[in-house]
Amino acid sequence: MPGLVSVKTPPDSAPLRISVPDAHTPPLRSEQVNSKPPSPLPKRLPSPSPSRSKFSPRKPPPESSSPKPNPNLDLNPNSQSALENPDLGPFLLKLARDAIASGEGPVKALDYALRASQSFERCAPADGEPSLDLAMSLHVLAAIYCSLGRFDEAVPVLERAIRVPDPPRGTDHALAAFSGHMQLGDTYSMLGQVDKSILCYEEGLKIQIDALGESDPRVGETCRYLAEAHVQAMEFDRAEELCKKTLEIHRVHSEPASLEEAADRRLMALICEAKGEYETALEHLVLASMAMIANGQDSEVASIDVSIGNIYMSLCRYDEALFSYQKALTVFKSSKGDNHPSVASVFVRLADLYHRTGKLRDSKSYCENALRIYAKPVPGTMAEDIAGGLTEISAIYESVDEPEEALKLLQKAMKMLEDKPGQQSTIAGIEARMGVMSYMVGRYEESRDSFESSIAKLRASGERKSAFFGVVLNQMGLASVQLFKIDEAAELFEEARGILEQECGPCHQDTLGVYSNLAATYDAMGRVDDAIEMLEHVLKLREEKLGIANPDFEDEKRRLAELLKEAGRTRDRKAKSLKNLIDPSSKKTKKEVTKRWPSLGFRS
Repeated sequence: MPGLVSVKTPPDSAPLRISVPDAHTPPLRSEQVNSKPPSPLPKRLPSPSPSRSKFSPRKPPPESSSPKPNPNLDLNPNSQSALENPDLGPFLLKLARDAIASGEGPVKALDYALRASQSFERCAPADGEPSLDLAMSLHVLAAIYCSLGRFDEAVPVLERAIRVPDPPRGTDHALAAFSGHMQLGDTYSMLGQVDKSILCYEEGLKIQIDALGESDPRVGETCRYLAEAHVQAMEFDRAEELCKKTLEIHRVHSEPASLEEAADRRLMALICEAKGEYETALEHLVLASMAMIANGQDSEVASIDVSIGNIYMSLCRYDEALFSYQKALTVFKSSKGDNHPSVASVFVRLADLYHRTGKLRDSKSYCENALRIYAKPVPGTMAEDIAGGLTEISAIYESVDEPEEALKLLQKAMKMLEDKPGQQSTIAGIEARMGVMSYMVGRYEESRDSFESSIAKLRASGERKSAFFGVVLNQMGLASVQLFKIDEAAELFEEARGILEQECGPCHQDTLGVYSNLAATYDAMGRVDDAIEMLEHVLKLREEKLGIANPDFEDEKRRLAELLKEAGRTRDRKAKSLKNLIDPSSKKTKKEVTKRWPSLGFRS
């Protein structure tokens, strides 16, 4: 079973910001948490996704009919008795906005926003009519909590905020509810809870469609935003469906070759590349490039050239890939400078290309050039950019049998992301690769600890059912075997089997690898009958569906014969399906045949 490989950090989002609206305008789109953490992929991620577009301003609810502040009334923000004054809520929100604008900081603003929400709640209409002012104040309060890094405290505030509006009462209520769901989704995203995040986005989209109709351009923006969330969660079919809908909407409302269409096509290319549809991805990127050229966006054209180079490299069209990378490199150097992280990212792609074509000296040279840029980044460089580059370079070092150097780079990358919100899944992917590197150099205790930490983060982020999660469970099981923790290994292999059967199917090589490891574990535990049953199941799958020419078949057959001999039994079935003598799915060379431990027959 192949080991884990590179986990590339997807595009990064802008820094956190607090956007406190005017006193009577509830925020219909949170600005402080506009990123979604990536899910670690068991291979190099496709080309970077275009930056997510900001949501266009939503129609605010009508101006409140509350009278202007009466100078004779108590507006002391620290007075409990004043909370029942209907003028105090807007006044406190203005103070919160001024506190942020003046640089007093979010702590003071938080106090004002808390009291504002209390005032709006006390002054709610007696007839029970929902108060949009209250919803607005809760949105602001949650935004300030997030700016302080207190995402857990923002969640209950937003859950309360989305219960305040009543969408059937009209567009204002519907869009306030939409805003709350999107902001809550962003907050869950920053906590690494991807599944809950997507559920909130889906509900927000439903509310928005009911209020504005399916063809409204703002619905298109939401569809694209949600599509990117599904890409990060590796749910590519749903992402493709949403992206197609976005393209259809923008065709109606935008000029041909618009920037909106270019962004949509870049995202569609990303999805197609992830699904292995490289030719289709290439078509979308070429159209996106033409649109960017028409709009004079040279830097964006260069970014698309990098993506085109990635597609060509996936198609093994290395000369065309080299040409695309060199074009992008020339533009980035002239527009951004020789030491910009964009230049370093192209160096990394060139290093990968030269490694694939066997030019190892050139590959190492480009790696070193990229590392020099990352060592002294220009002001304004995002830590996520550097961590992503280091992770990619570590994959190259790993592939040339330099695991110690690869491990050092992964440790640097993880250290850069430790204090960054919303990066739990990325860190989990890096830790999984660190576990593989430690395993390769024989540091099994460190390997197991890295896998254990990675699995805990993946469970928390809702990725406990992904194929990648199953692969990590299998790798941790192997580390447990090396530490003679056989019972623990059996539990891990069994959980991995259930996940991979569901996500990949019983005939997938990863699933078969787990079957083999589980059979060896049962044998080591003395559960010979279970081991025999598992190996018979594997051989049946190979004989009837996959063919018997796979290099693993004879080994598994021999192991089964030994177990049957020990148990005093014989196998009562013969190989069949001679038409499948040559296994079409077996593409491994002799050098790539899966490693085994002769005593137990485990496979990594």
